[in-house]
Amino acid sequence: MKGIFISEINKNSNVEGVFLVKEKHMGVTKSGIPYLSLKLMDRTGDINARVWEDAEEYDRIFDKDDFIIAIGRSSIYQGGMQLTITDLKKCDEKDIDLEDFLPASPFLVEDMFNELKLIIDDVRDKYLRKLLKLFFEDDEFVKLFTRAPAAKALHHVYLGGLLEHSLSVARLARMVSDNYDNINRDLLLTGAILHDIGKVHEFSYRKVFDYTDIGRLIGHIIIGVEMIEEKIKKIEGFPSDLKLLLKHMILSHHGEYAYGSPKRPKTLEAFILYYLDDLDAKVNGFQQFIAKDSDRQSSWSGYHKLFDRYLFKQTYISDESPDEALTDTGGQEDGER
Repeated sequence: MKGIFISEINKNSNVEGVFLVKEKHMGVTKSGIPYLSLKLMDRTGDINARVWEDAEEYDRIFDKDDFIIAIGRSSIYQGGMQLTITDLKKCDEKDIDLEDFLPASPFLVEDMFNELKLIIDDVRDKYLRKLLKLFFEDDEFVKLFTRAPAAKALHHVYLGGLLEHSLSVARLARMVSDNYDNINRDLLLTGAILHDIGKVHEFSYRKVFDYTDIGRLIGHIIIGVEMIEEKIKKIEGFPSDLKLLLKHMILSHHGEYAYGSPKRPKTLEAFILYYLDDLDAKVNGFQQFIAKDSDRQSSWSGYHKLFDRYLFKQTYISDESPDEALTDTGGQEDGER
C-alpha cells in the first residue's frame, strides 16, 4: 500500500503514495488565494509539497502527523524536489507499516541483542551482572530499548539506534579494558551498556522522532540514574561505593557542563566512557551525513552545522592486497622506514 518512496521520486514525474505529514501550514498567495504548504516524509527522507487547488477543503481532511495518500507531480523548485498535490485523502493508521516511515538500523535487532547479552554474561561482578539482568530480562524495558533511537539529530537517528549505539560503546569498552591496566572492566562495561537507558523515556518514536515531556523537562541522564536507583533497590547488599561510581559515570558521560552533563568525569572509567560515547556518536553522525548527502558527484559534503565544517567524502583504498602492503618496502633498505 505504501506506493513510491521519497528517494525514488524523479523530477517531472507522476507520484502516488502514502506519506506522513511532518509539517502543515496554510498560506496565502499574493493574489489572496489560500494554499497548503506541507513537508511529507517516509523512512527514506522528506519532500516539500504544495496544494494549490481547493486548499481549504483539503485542510479539513487531515492534520499534522497524519498519514495521507497523495497524488501529484514532482518538479524542481529552488534547487530541491517539490511535489504539487492534485488529490489526497487521509489514510487509516491500521493499514500502515510504521517501518515504511521511520528509518531503522541496518543491523538485525535480534543479532545485536544476542551479542549484548553475551557481553552481559561476561560481567563477573555479581552485583553489576544482577543489575544488568534486571534490566535486560524485563520484557517491557527490552521492548523500548530495542526500538528507541539514540538521538533526535546527530547520531543513530533510527529505530534500533539506541541498541546499536549501546552495543558499539560496549564493544569499544571491552577493547579499551584489554588495552590498559588498572581499569575496572565490569564497571566500564556496565556503564557503557546503561549510560543511555533514559532515552527509552526521553524520546517519542511512534510516528516521528521527538522529545517527550519528561525528556524535555528532565532529560535522559537524570532519568537513567533514577532507573538505575530503582533497580538497585531490588538487589540486596549492593555496595554503596559501587553504586556511587556507576551513577557518577551516567551523570558525567556527556563530559562537559556545556553538553548537558550535570557532572564532569572524575574517575578513570567515567573518563573513558565519555570519550567512547562521543567517538561512537560522531563516527555514526559522520557516516550518516555522508550517506545522505545529495551531491553524489562532489568529493565534499554540504556544510554540517553540528560538526561546523564541510566533510571530505572519499577514503583512500590501496590497490595492493594486505599481504603485498605488508611485504613491500618500496625499494628501501631494511631499517630505513
